[in-house]
Amino acid sequence: MWVAPAQAMPESFADLAAQQADSVVNISTTQHVQQGMRGLPPGLELPQNSPFNEFFNDFLRNMPQQEQEKHALGTGFIISADGYVVTNNHVVDGADEVIVKMRDGTEHEAKIIGTDPKLDVALLKINAKGLKTVRIGNSEALRVGDWVVAIGNPFGLSQTVTAGIVSAKGRVIGSGPYDDFIQTDAAINPGNSGGPLFNAQGDVVGINTAIYSRSGGNNGIGFAIPINLAKPILDELKEKGHVTRARLGVHIADIDKETAEALGLKTREGALVPQVEAGSAADRAGIRAGDVIVSIDGTPVRKAHDLPIRVARHAPG
Repeated sequence: MWVAPAQAMPESFADLAAQQADSVVNISTTQHVQQGMRGLPPGLELPQNSPFNEFFNDFLRNMPQQEQEKHALGTGFIISADGYVVTNNHVVDGADEVIVKMRDGTEHEAKIIGTDPKLDVALLKINAKGLKTVRIGNSEALRVGDWVVAIGNPFGLSQTVTAGIVSAKGRVIGSGPYDDFIQTDAAINPGNSGGPLFNAQGDVVGINTAIYSRSGGNNGIGFAIPINLAKPILDELKEKGHVTRARLGVHIADIDKETAEALGLKTREGALVPQVEAGSAADRAGIRAGDVIVSIDGTPVRKAHDLPIRVARHAPG
């Protein structure tokens, strides 16, 4: 069996950082929030049965609401010379204004072209031409232990470069139905969200999305969306503004030891089907309760969580 040679530790990531700097952008958002006073200030509460309660409640309800601005920071990367930018959905969710700042300080107002909250990906567009773009890589080719580099805007510190390794693949962190994260120890902090994770060759292999931290800062455990999950939806976001995915119509579960023994299974790999929705695609395909789905399109389904990810790669119908 042929095994790929291990990567030597690079002497420096300076060339990679220099080559990719112009394709990584800072994103700042503004959200206008209407806020009114919901009750009396602390220390001025009235007794529960006070006759003045109704008077003050009516007075507070009729007070004009004040508009406040909420600001947030993130990162993105340019995927086309005419101004399409990829970032996380949570970076721009609910934003009334999105500003993309280039490496040279130039700022552009961005339009949100499409969002996919389930995968946490958003596509933006700025009015610019001749931009430097990233090169999209293949996250499936990543191996645990490979070197990776994150470039982003942590805490507003633009063009911050950090490096680490792939700590694990296929992590499920409870953020959505399509969790399949790359885990890395490259430092990722607030403001890095939506930024690119590069392999040692300078190809984007992930979108930095989340961290595990009790303090809110880097703890050596960061998570990135594999670029192979995001890449197929970008055209649909551009054309429709949203993503429509296939749905199998089954309830699924992992196979525990007792179930495997009861069903006479030699392995616990696969997704057990306890229930099939009537009239669903699975029902029409002949899948029945008690079946075990072990592959889709020849790709193994090793655990229940793999199934919705595999199905989501198909269009409905």
